[in-house]
Amino acid sequence: MTEWWLWMYVAAMAAGVVLFIRWQANPRGVPLSEYRVAIAIPLWSGFWYLVMALGGGRAEVAGHTLYWARYVDWAVTSPLLLVALVLTATHSLPGRRWGLAGALVGTNLVVFLSGVTAELAADATLRYTLFTIGVLAFLGIYGLVWGPLRTHAHRQPEPVAAVYTEAALMLSVLWVGYPLFWMIGPTGLGLISSATTSLLFVLLSILTKVGWSILDLGRLRALSDRGHLTVV
Repeated sequence: MTEWWLWMYVAAMAAGVVLFIRWQANPRGVPLSEYRVAIAIPLWSGFWYLVMALGGGRAEVAGHTLYWARYVDWAVTSPLLLVALVLTATHSLPGRRWGLAGALVGTNLVVFLSGVTAELAADATLRYTLFTIGVLAFLGIYGLVWGPLRTHAHRQPEPVAAVYTEAALMLSVLWVGYPLFWMIGPTGLGLISSATTSLLFVLLSILTKVGWSILDLGRLRALSDRGHLTVV
């Protein structure tokens, strides 16, 4: 029987797409590129969870169920979330700091590859070594987000810089759940089942991919209404 929470996730992503399309029709001073990123995230993610809801996107690997479609989702949506954060950090600046965005996406690639290869590894030592590499790269992302990217963000007017701080904090807190759930799930300590792990990832991903974008775009739209937002 197909897990009901996969369908719940698909519905949540569809609702996110509809909301962001409606917001894009009345952008309130927020660049259309930011709406396009926000739309692309749930659109891509929802498609791959639809594949899983229909019974695909999974395989039995190393004694547990590998939801490989989830990694296909993350391969695209995680970089897009980081790009969205960079856009917020440079909203009122003359340049978008694409070099820093590239560093974030490149570091995230190390996290992604470490995670997927660790889940494929049958040997426990190799699996935990790869997991450790992924965690170190994950900390590298935090260093970039709260170091140079935050510095750029605070060169903007204070209300816009505050939006960045809120968005970065929310994303940082939510993303801790991914390595945590991986560790306590079947690929790590095995404290919870594959089904429970998937449910936790579903709830976490709804907050990360739709909830976070609602906060980010919603706060920017509110600043525009109060005359604090300048588009460059």
